Amino acid sequence: MGLYLLILVAIAVAGILMYNRLAHLRLLATNAWADIDVQLKRRHDLIPSLVAAVKGHAGYEKGTLDAVVEARNRALKAGGPAAAADAERVLGGSVRQVFAVAEAYPDLQAAESYLSLQRSLTEIEDYIQNARRYYNAVVRDFNVKTQQFPSNLVAGLFGFHAAEFFGLSDSGEGAVPAIDLENTK
Repeated sequence: MGLYLLILVAIAVAGILMYNRLAHLRLLATNAWADIDVQLKRRHDLIPSLVAAVKGHAGYEKGTLDAVVEARNRALKAGGPAAAADAERVLGGSVRQVFAVAEAYPDLQAAESYLSLQRSLTEIEDYIQNARRYYNAVVRDFNVKTQQFPSNLVAGLFGFHAAEFFGLSDSGEGAVPAIDLENTK
């Protein structure tokens, strides 16, 4: 009788430890996603200022600005990491296109407001990239735990499901836009 009780206690303790580890990883993933969400909101908040700065200069390309506004609106509506990744990939491409078009306008390149927006967006891109790496690492650890035996039994019993990665379909699409601030003044 004493041996059975000891085995049951050992199984209960192991189950509690596995549950706590899964709960911890899920909470870390939720927190990491919140960090990404904050950086994406910062990027979304800067887009109208970027559009206004470019619009304020003669000869801007309306189609490019319309594309970035539309991409921003889709990114704001995206739900979940996978959908957000797709929408943010398109938005990042649109912002890079605005920067590329702006190179044709020396007066825009010299405007301090535009340069400040470029710096801010580049900084935010760095933060997003770092936050994405951390989030995906936590999600990887969580997903491994939900699939490994015996923690997969605890995961299934308590409703822990694999989390979505926040990835980009092409690693080159996630590159921070190259901006040479020294030659744009």
